[in-house]
Amino acid sequence: MTNKRETRIILLAGALIGLIAALLVPLGNPGNMGFCIACFLRDTAGALKLHSAAAVQYIRPEIMGLVLGSFLLALLRGEFKPRGGSSPATRFILGFFVMIGCLMFLGCPFRMILRLAGGDLNALAGLIGFAAGILVGVYFLNKGYSLKRSYTLSLSEGLSLPTISIVLLILLLAVSGLLAFTEAGGGPGGAHAPIWVSLAAGLVVGALAQYTRLCMVGGIRDLVLFRETKLLSGFAAVFVAALMMNLILHLGGRASFFVSFEGQPVSHTDFLWNALGMALVGLGCVLLGGCPLRQLVLAGEGNTDSTMAVLGLVCGAAFAHNLGLASSGAGPTLNGKIAVAIGLATVLLIAVMNTFQKGKK
Repeated sequence: MTNKRETRIILLAGALIGLIAALLVPLGNPGNMGFCIACFLRDTAGALKLHSAAAVQYIRPEIMGLVLGSFLLALLRGEFKPRGGSSPATRFILGFFVMIGCLMFLGCPFRMILRLAGGDLNALAGLIGFAAGILVGVYFLNKGYSLKRSYTLSLSEGLSLPTISIVLLILLLAVSGLLAFTEAGGGPGGAHAPIWVSLAAGLVVGALAQYTRLCMVGGIRDLVLFRETKLLSGFAAVFVAALMMNLILHLGGRASFFVSFEGQPVSHTDFLWNALGMALVGLGCVLLGGCPLRQLVLAGEGNTDSTMAVLGLVCGAAFAHNLGLASSGAGPTLNGKIAVAIGLATVLLIAVMNTFQKGKK
């Protein structure tokens, strides 16, 4: 494909994803949370009883759809290639701390864009911190940061996360009595679109993200390194489409849209910790090679390194809610601030050790 054609496709895909995300809110998902990889993995961890926060427990079909949509399209395009072995433990740790940063901010990079499109000005602090974290990560990339090469693996390894996704769907549809669910009105976990709508939305977004390689982190990284705006234009299209749909829904009385810092759904107003949380996310995702959305898509393509990052995200969500690290509408917790500080130090240490030590050897 020519560069112009690729850009047009990415713009169209981003616009469609933005429309889907905005429409999921009046269909039942929490406000400004048509899609949030971090929030949905956290809810899924709660449904599996990995944490006991009753307000955020529900297996989110969107997550299963993302993985399976990527998997199916990768199979059709001949791009399903089981591979891995590139510092899996390090990737798990990075995923863990990326989730800590997300739950300080209360959202992943995808939700950051959707919060902005919903009028939540607190997301500007997150965007500033996110961009700063990516810039730090780009510095290490320019100095030679690497988690070493990956290797071709067996089919069973590559099928690990798609298989887990199918099992989770079976649990949700057939044996839900084993799971924990937030009661309606009991918190964000109790707000969700119908199962088949959520699954269909996830399948479409997963396929589109697989085809276009959409990644918010990759978009800013490529802009800084190569002056390439293609990937970033996709998320600009997500923002514009979601904003327009939110305005239409608001005028039709189907959704609430207002521009402010105060009173935004599942959000807090602490500028500093919104920024620091997303700085941790930006830096960690550069070191991983992609945002949480991209990690799910890559795992669907058979990349077990991304599967390890996803497992790290899930584990981070469980720790965050079991140990009081996650923020709430009232703001960040002391434990959460300490965890973000530890996360920034740990992720910087990983960057240094995989940049300058490698160079000395």
